[in-house]
Amino acid sequence: MKIALFGASGATGRLLTERCLAAGHTVSALVRTPENYPFADRVRVVKGDAFDPVAIRWTLTGADAVLSALGARSLRREDVLERAVPLIVAGMIEQGISRIVALGSAGALDSALDKQPAYRRWIVQHIVYNTFLKWPVASQVAQYKELAASPLDWTMVMPPMLMNTAGRGRYRIDGDALPRGGSRIAREDVADFMMDQLGTEQWSRRGAYISW
Repeated sequence: MKIALFGASGATGRLLTERCLAAGHTVSALVRTPENYPFADRVRVVKGDAFDPVAIRWTLTGADAVLSALGARSLRREDVLERAVPLIVAGMIEQGISRIVALGSAGALDSALDKQPAYRRWIVQHIVYNTFLKWPVASQVAQYKELAASPLDWTMVMPPMLMNTAGRGRYRIDGDALPRGGSRIAREDVADFMMDQLGTEQWSRRGAYISW
C-alpha cells in the first residue's frame, strides 16, 4: 500500500513511519526539515509544511491512504489543524483518495467524559480543557468537524494523555466516550491501532476513543 504521511517527524509520526516500513508499505512523508527525519533515506520525502497546498498535493500523489499525526506542539494557539486539515481534505478529494486515519484527542467531542466519575468530568472539563489545553482542544474540535463534514472515509483516533513509554499491546476502544477510568495510553499502542485501521472499515466515518 502507498501511504501519504503527515506529521511524520513528530513522536507519533515516527512510530507510524516505522510501522509502515515494517509492513512493507511505500511511504510519502511531508517533512519540514528532512535532515532531522531519521527515515529520509527510506521514504519519499516531500520538503515543506502542511500549510502549503502544493506540498500537500505532491505528498498525496499516488497514495492509497493517508495517515495524519499532525497536532499542536505547545499549549499556545497554533491553529495547525484548523489550517492544515482542510487542505489535506481538499487534496484527497482532488486526487480521488478516500481513506484517512487521523490522530485526534479525547477532547474533540463533548461526549468524551460521559463515562467518567462526576468529579473527574468537572476537573477535566473546567480546569484542563477550558484552561491549560484550551487551544489544542479547539484545534481537535476543528479537525473532527472538518473530517465529519467531508465525503472521505475517515477515522479519528482519540486518546487521552499520550505516554512515551513501551506499549502494552492491549487497550480499550469505545465509540461513544473515553472508557471509564481511561486517562493515558502509550503512543506505541495508538500507532498500532492507527495502522490496524488501514485494513478495516469498523471505524469508518467515526471517532474511536482509545485508552488503557
